[in-house]
Amino acid sequence: MKNNFCVIMAGGIGSRFWPLSKSSMPKQFLDIVGTGRTFIQMTYDRFTRVCPPENFYVVTSIDYKELVLEQLPELSEEQVLCEPLRRNTAPCVAYASYVIKKRNPNANMIVAPSDHLITKEDEFVRQIENGLDFVSNNNVLLTLGIMPSRPETGYGYIQINGKSSYGSLDNLYQVKTFTEKPDLKMAEIFLESGEFFWNSGIFIWSLSSILESFGQHLEEVDNLFKKGENLYGTPDEQHFIKKTYSECQNISIDYGIMEKAENVYVLCSDFGWSDLGTWGSLYENRAKDETQNSVRGENVLMYDSSGCIVNMPDDKLVVLQGLEDYIVVDADNTLLICKKQDEQQIRQFVSDVKMHKGDKYV
Repeated sequence: MKNNFCVIMAGGIGSRFWPLSKSSMPKQFLDIVGTGRTFIQMTYDRFTRVCPPENFYVVTSIDYKELVLEQLPELSEEQVLCEPLRRNTAPCVAYASYVIKKRNPNANMIVAPSDHLITKEDEFVRQIENGLDFVSNNNVLLTLGIMPSRPETGYGYIQINGKSSYGSLDNLYQVKTFTEKPDLKMAEIFLESGEFFWNSGIFIWSLSSILESFGQHLEEVDNLFKKGENLYGTPDEQHFIKKTYSECQNISIDYGIMEKAENVYVLCSDFGWSDLGTWGSLYENRAKDETQNSVRGENVLMYDSSGCIVNMPDDKLVVLQGLEDYIVVDADNTLLICKKQDEQQIRQFVSDVKMHKGDKYV
């Protein structure tokens, strides 16, 4: 395990979960599912089965450093890598990779978002262990693909290119293409073809493989972070990172490397994965009553209503009548009432609120 490192990406602001998720307390730091642990804590918990605590790094906004240390007291300050600006996932991975290189050039890396739900954790850990074994013996970039259960338009997809043989793995494939979120018709075609899997956004690779790929496909980003090789882990690191991020392009690891590299593979499986990115996806994963309402709040009374997701403070009495397929969320100083089918507009609501009413509501 000493060569296994885990990088948790926790810099997002979770605007699609507004108003529960706000810029001062994004969704990765909330217990939205009701387990007693926040998303980032659940992510940390599941990876401690394959990585020792000292080999974790959380990459997050400098604004959330204290939140991370508060929720993950097992980590030291040096294990929280603070981004001064949001620059997407490629700079985040480059930063973490060079920090890890200074500690262990023979490292294997898991890179994972901080806000996913995984219900079959034993199966998940089994796949991660298989993946770590594969990447430690091969110069490859590996991602985890999820067996699709419906024509989902909210996820990216991975098209496979035939099975690959490695040991006893029978769910390993070479990647043919990555596809962004499709419309419903295309998602239905993907599902019927049997060639497409949901893209989990979880990656596994050796340190040497990912740094080689940065050199080949994102040389500009690589050169910027390579300049700080002698500064990581020193008092000068944060000043260097501030300057580097101001010069670095905004680009995802998917677009910058995974879609271009030829040594990309996918482990396809089903471990109860959900990218809980929206209220609708949360509704799919929460318990419902006999009228298909999912309600959190001790004092909510529902009449003639069905298919709703309701999130209320326990100390507020709420009476709802005549609603069908609505999102109703009360958080702090904000109340949202929105049709589930229109939840993609929430990001626009947040933008409008910020423009017309100021930052205190977002």
